[in-house]
This record gives sequence, C-alpha cells and structure tokens, in this order.
Amino acid sequence: MKKVLIITSAVMALFIAALFLVPVLFPGQEYPLAEMTEKYAPGKTITVDGKQVHFMDKGRGPVLILLHGLVFHTIMWERNMEALSKKYRVIALDLWGWGFSERLDADTYSFNVYARQVTGFMDALGIKRASLAGQSMGGGVAVYTAARYPQRIEKLILVAPAVIPYDIPLDAKMFILPVIGEFMNAIATDSMVKDTVRKVWFFDSSKAPDVYADRVIRPLKVQGTLDGMVFMQRSMLAPPIVTAEAEMLSKNLPPILIVHGREDRAVPLSCSQRLNLMWKGSQLEIFEKAGHSPNQEYPEQFNRLVMEFL
Repeated sequence: MKKVLIITSAVMALFIAALFLVPVLFPGQEYPLAEMTEKYAPGKTITVDGKQVHFMDKGRGPVLILLHGLVFHTIMWERNMEALSKKYRVIALDLWGWGFSERLDADTYSFNVYARQVTGFMDALGIKRASLAGQSMGGGVAVYTAARYPQRIEKLILVAPAVIPYDIPLDAKMFILPVIGEFMNAIATDSMVKDTVRKVWFFDSSKAPDVYADRVIRPLKVQGTLDGMVFMQRSMLAPPIVTAEAEMLSKNLPPILIVHGREDRAVPLSCSQRLNLMWKGSQLEIFEKAGHSPNQEYPEQFNRLVMEFL
C-alpha cells in the first residue's frame, strides 16, 4: 500500500511539475496565425463557419479535394497538384488546427468537425460534388465524410489511411501518454521533428531534404497548434477511429482506390489490406520501398495511378 502511495504521489508531482515547468523550461516560439499566414501561406484563404481555411486551387474540370494527415498541410500534395490539375480542378486544403487554417479549442477536434469543414468548404466554393483524396488522418476524414455525406462524394483515394484500429509504435506512444505526451511534444526540437518526418513519412529520407522539412514543420509554430496536436493523437487516432463509418461505407460503396507503402512505419499495410477485403471492389495498390506518404516518394507513379482511377 505504501509503495502504491509513493508511486501515485510521484506521478502527481510529475504532472504538476509538467504543468508549471514545461512552459518555462521549453517555451518554444509561437506566432499568431495571421502573421504566419501573411508571411508563408502559399495559397489563399476563405471563411467557413466563421473560421479561416487556407487552400490551394489549381486547374479546371471535375473537382478533386486533397486532405493531408497529422503534422502536414497542403505541402503534402505539392508533388501531385501540377500533374493532376491538367485534367481536374485540384484543391488542397489545410484542415483546422494545421497549416495556415484556424486553430480551434483543443478538445473540439473530431472527424465530425472535419467532415463539416470539408462540406462547408465545398458549399463556400459552390462545389456540389467532388472526389476526395486523403492521406493518413486525412484518409479517415475522407471516409467519414463519404459515409455521412454520400451525396457529396464521387470517388475516394486513400493513402495509408488511418481508418481502423492498429497498434501504435512504442516510440509514438510516448507522445500520447498523459503528462509525458505534453512533455515530449513540448521539448521536441525542430531537428527532432524534421528527423521524424524523414524517418516516418519517407522510406528514402533523401526525398525530404532539409529545406523541404523546414517548410513542413513551419506551421507547427502557429499559436494553439501543440494542444490540438496532443488531443488529436490521443482521441481521433485512438480505436475505433472511424470503424463505424468504414462499415457504413461498405453498404453504399463509391469507387475507392487505396494506396499504401510497403515500409510504412505509422499505419501498417495490414490496415489497408483489411479495408480492401471489407470494401468489395475497392482497388489496393502497394508501393514498394515507400513509407507513410507514397504520393510524395513516387509522385509520377502515384499521379499516373490517380489519373487512371479517376
């Protein structure tokens, strides 16, 4: 009993210390969204439900909306937009909490909120129907949106989608543990985050040079990003993710293309293989020697595949 009390007291002490010491010892540098948008945003902004949405819009034709995953923003798709925009109107948007879009109260992020962002964005631009492409968490958003708003969605392209439960790697679990998660996220340096981007999203880290990685992590310095990121890691990407919506989708299935890297260290290939079995008629393409973002590692192969699918 005494041992339990000592351990409990130690945990409480660590929690209190983290609350007070992390902001002091590791304050980081955060900047207002407006300032970062003016300096660095590559696209334009629109207001949806009273909140800023940053997006890039290129090409004409049937609409394809691109949804990034955790940590990333519209940069996730910059190696794909030029080629795809030759036949389609391609729109990459920053989900709230990321890139140069609005930061919300941390505990309000959900797949439902993101689905409303996507459909509200479509309404704001006068888009009745569109195909969605989503990577990782963005794949979960795409599935949720298609299941809940089937009348708005033509086709789905899912890249390493975070849709059904999977075992989170041990090193990633450290970032979602109570207290420890806040601490680990707060002390993470730019070089540590860039190294994670190279090792997790890319099988070949040379395809994510330093100048590129700098641009990936830049919006993480927008005020309010850290709390939202920790909340999303703990809640949105925890089981059952969007399992119910995945099952709903199987009863009213749009054409679906699933793309996954053989060497993905974030979402295991087995997840996409299970989805492929669940969604009869869906197409699964496995990219060899590719990590969590095969669309970035092999853009020409990915772009060609998408053009054929659409």
